[in-house]
Amino acid sequence: GAIFSLSAAAWTVTSPIWGRLSNRWGRRPVIVIGLAGFATSMILFGITAQLARSGIITGLWPVFICLLLSRSLFGLFGSGTPPASQAYIADRTAPVERTDALAGLTSGFTFGSVAGPAVAAALVTAFGLLSPVVLAALGALVMAVLVWTKLPETAPPQAQVTTVQDEYGRKLWRSAAVFPFLTYGAGLSLITGVLVQTFPFALMDKLDVAYITAAQYTGPAMAMGAMATLMAQLVFIPRLKMTPKPLMVWGAVSLFVGAALIMIATDFATLVVGQMAMGLGSGFARAGFTAGASLAVDHRYQGNVAGLVVSANGIGFIISPFFGLWLYQHAHPAAPFLFCMGILALLMVQARWRLPRLSI
Repeated sequence: GAIFSLSAAAWTVTSPIWGRLSNRWGRRPVIVIGLAGFATSMILFGITAQLARSGIITGLWPVFICLLLSRSLFGLFGSGTPPASQAYIADRTAPVERTDALAGLTSGFTFGSVAGPAVAAALVTAFGLLSPVVLAALGALVMAVLVWTKLPETAPPQAQVTTVQDEYGRKLWRSAAVFPFLTYGAGLSLITGVLVQTFPFALMDKLDVAYITAAQYTGPAMAMGAMATLMAQLVFIPRLKMTPKPLMVWGAVSLFVGAALIMIATDFATLVVGQMAMGLGSGFARAGFTAGASLAVDHRYQGNVAGLVVSANGIGFIISPFFGLWLYQHAHPAAPFLFCMGILALLMVQARWRLPRLSI
């Protein structure tokens, strides 16, 4: 939890910086830097783990610090790829196309969350515990080479950023046009982290199963939720042509229903339905606030706003590994879900009545 949270903190701080730099350097170089940083982080993480397993590095603190430093490289440099990728798409889409295009981008991350655990499990069985780490690093390096050699950079970097423009870009997070989307995204990040991390423990208690058995239930249930997210992003959003505001409203509603179902569930079927409602809501809400923030600014600030969006996506995960599970254990098993439902009710109100007007 500490390793994950500290990496998320680095991610949250550096994402806006990489977004601004992508305006000056171009989207492609920053995407490549992020992929290379991720690959380096994974390689060092794997080397540390192997040295610890071999007994070359011993003791809790030396191993922990080495793992923390290697993972922090991902937070510091890997955070460049998402904002530059989002800005790259925004550069090449008209406003009416933006929501569908950015939903397609976020579906890539969702697909990874579905396929990744299955691939990792197969690799561990066939080639050993650290084989997924090696594959992830090699995959990132291959993608970095392909992006650098094949991805067209048709929109040139901004040749000159004026002092006024740069100053406005730095203060963009608190502008009336962008701030409501960022608060929505930060709230969404917090409740997502709490619900994802609390769900396995709620399942164990509700079904009265041990940890090993619970894993056999948790994986399929969360996979169904991820599939619902993919359906939202790849099928429902393009077909229904929903704009950011209704996506944010209905996304919060669906997440609210999902959290309520998991809180009251007493059987596996209800837990799965709750996960599917949460997955559908996450697909709607994330695409809605991402596209809304992008549409709230003109082309000069797409890198800036993309960095802020990625930062908002990570900010909740800084505290959720400790916050949600503490409530579950020390307050009441229903407390994390009631907390998330309260936040979601506020997000519904904000999305319905407090968002700035967009052009679409």
